This record gives sequence, C-alpha cells and structure tokens, in this order.
Amino acid sequence: MEIGELARRVHASAHLTGEFVLRSGQVATEYFDKYRFEADPVLLDAIAEAMVPLVPADTEVLAGLEMGGIPVVTALGRRTGLPCAFVRKEAKAYGTRRLAEGAETAGRRVTIVEDVVTTGGQIVLSTEELRARGADIAHAVCVINRNDTTPAPLTDAGLTLHALLTAADLAPHAG
Repeated sequence: MEIGELARRVHASAHLTGEFVLRSGQVATEYFDKYRFEADPVLLDAIAEAMVPLVPADTEVLAGLEMGGIPVVTALGRRTGLPCAFVRKEAKAYGTRRLAEGAETAGRRVTIVEDVVTTGGQIVLSTEELRARGADIAHAVCVINRNDTTPAPLTDAGLTLHALLTAADLAPHAG
C-alpha cells in the first residue's frame, strides 16, 4: 500500500480530538489511539508490511514495548521472520521474573518496536534496562512519530528512530 494511503487509513482509524494527557505529561488536543489501528488486523498487517524496510539489516531480535508495541512487533515479526521479545515496563516478581519475555535479547542486536512516539521516554527507559541485561541496541522503529524529527532523548541515548509516519505525513489528512 502506498504510504499516503496508509497515512490516510491510520488517520481515519485512530485520530481523536479533545484534551489528552500523554505519557510524557504533555497535554495534547489531538491523539492517535493506537489500539484502533492495532485492533484492525488488515490495517495492522499493512502497517507491518510497510515497516519491514525500516528494520536495520543487522537486527537479530525485535523487542516490542508493553503494551502498544506488542501487537506491532508480533505483526512485524511475522513479516520479517525475526524472533520477538515482549518487553514489560518492569519485571514481574513471579514467574520467569524477566523484563523481556520471548526471544533472548542478551548478546544480540535488538531493535525496539513502539507504536506512537512523543518524547521517546519509554523507549529510553526500556533500552537502558535491556542494555543493562546485555542487549546491543542502536535502533528503534515506530508506526507514528508525533514529531517531524527524532526526539532529543532518543538521540541522547544513542538511538536512531525509524518512523513509518510522522506528524507531517498525517497532517494532510486532518479534517
């Protein structure tokens, strides 16, 4: 699917207006409800197909962040054939007690997968935790970067962000 059509479909599916408090604490008057495009299997599959070229060639594991990154990483893993890890915000005190479930990340080149990025705060936190556990992480991919450039916290953490869609891609589809 052509990127303009994909942007139109994502915008039509997920764009909301009102007053929304973002994870970063910022208040926004528009919001992309990622669960709306993640819950549409046809649209999610088209998104994953379009994201395949964003995945760095040396990636060994895709790591989706809880919770919105999990459906995206699963769909992307099906398209790339790469194993997936599902990264919790914090390790549970029971069961395996792991931060990342699924594929092993220690000693491997891992690409973080997220749905929507505003400041990149959760990507930075999860990257720090995974690096402390031995993962080699230099890249993150996302469906929507709400900015037109990579947020400074990501570059400060030594990460390159590869976004399928940016605010500029979605703006022409606003009412």
